[in-house]
Amino acid sequence: MTRRARFSADDFGLSEAVNEGIERAHRHGVLGAASLMVAGAAAGDAIVRARRNPGLRVGLHLVVIEGPAVLAHSAIPDLVDARGQFPSDQLRLGINYFFRPRIRRQLATEIRAQFAAFTATGLPLSHADAHKHMHLHPTVGGLLLSIGREFGLRRVRVPTEPPAVMATCGVPPTMGARALHAWSRLLRGQVRRAGMETDDAVFGLAWSGHLTEQRLLRLIPVLPTGSNEIYFHPATGRDATIDALMPAYEHTAELAALCSPTVRAALEREGLGAPLLVSGVGP
Repeated sequence: MTRRARFSADDFGLSEAVNEGIERAHRHGVLGAASLMVAGAAAGDAIVRARRNPGLRVGLHLVVIEGPAVLAHSAIPDLVDARGQFPSDQLRLGINYFFRPRIRRQLATEIRAQFAAFTATGLPLSHADAHKHMHLHPTVGGLLLSIGREFGLRRVRVPTEPPAVMATCGVPPTMGARALHAWSRLLRGQVRRAGMETDDAVFGLAWSGHLTEQRLLRLIPVLPTGSNEIYFHPATGRDATIDALMPAYEHTAELAALCSPTVRAALEREGLGAPLLVSGVGP
C-alpha cells in the first residue's frame, strides 16, 4: 500500500470570504475538494465559483446543527427556530434525533431537501460530510447514507484522526480524542455496509481552524499508509459570519498553508505530489 492525500475545505457557501479562500486555495494551492452548505448565505456565489473551476470536486456539507435549513420552519417546526436556523446544543439535538420519532421524520425530510438542493445546482456530487461532524450520530449518519444513495452518493467522510499519529506531531492523545476515534468505528461500519468509500484517516480535528503551515509540515511526513483526507477552513479574511461562528479560527493562516510552496515541496519529497492533490481524489 502507498500513502495518498486529499486536501478538502468545509463551509463552502458560508460567506464570500470563505468562498474566495476556497477558490484561491484550489487555483493556486493544493486544495482539491470542498463541501457545500446548500442553504448558506453565500451558496449561490459558491456554485458560480465551482462551475468555473470544474477540477474542484464539490460535495454536500450537511447542516443539521448551528446553521440554516433548506426547508422553512413551517415544514420542520421541531427542528429549527422561526428563522429556519438549527440550534447549537449538540447534546440536546443528539437526544432528540435518537429518541423522538416525530423529529426523526422531520430530520429525514430536511436531509432529503438538502441533497435535492445540491442536485439542483447541476454539480456532480463528489462526497458528503456534516457540519460539526454530526453524521457521527448514528441516526444522522444512517439517514445521510440511505437518502444520499438515492442521489448517487458514493463517498462519505469518516472523521477518524489516529491519536498515535497526532502524538508524533506533539499533540498528546486526550481521553476525548481516543473516545472520538473509537466512536467513529460505528460510522465506518455504516459506510462499509452501505457499499460506499471513505478514507482510512482524516486529519484536521485536533487542529480544527488552526492547521497552519508549520503544523501541516509536521503532519505530512507522518501521514499513515493508505488514503488520508486533510480538511481545512480557508478564507481570505474575516467577516461578520466568521466572527459570530468561528471567532478563534485562523482562516487566513489555513489558506496560506494550502498555498504554500514549502508545503507543496514537502508533499513532493514524501511522494505525495501535484497530480493527486490537484484532482482532489486518490487513484
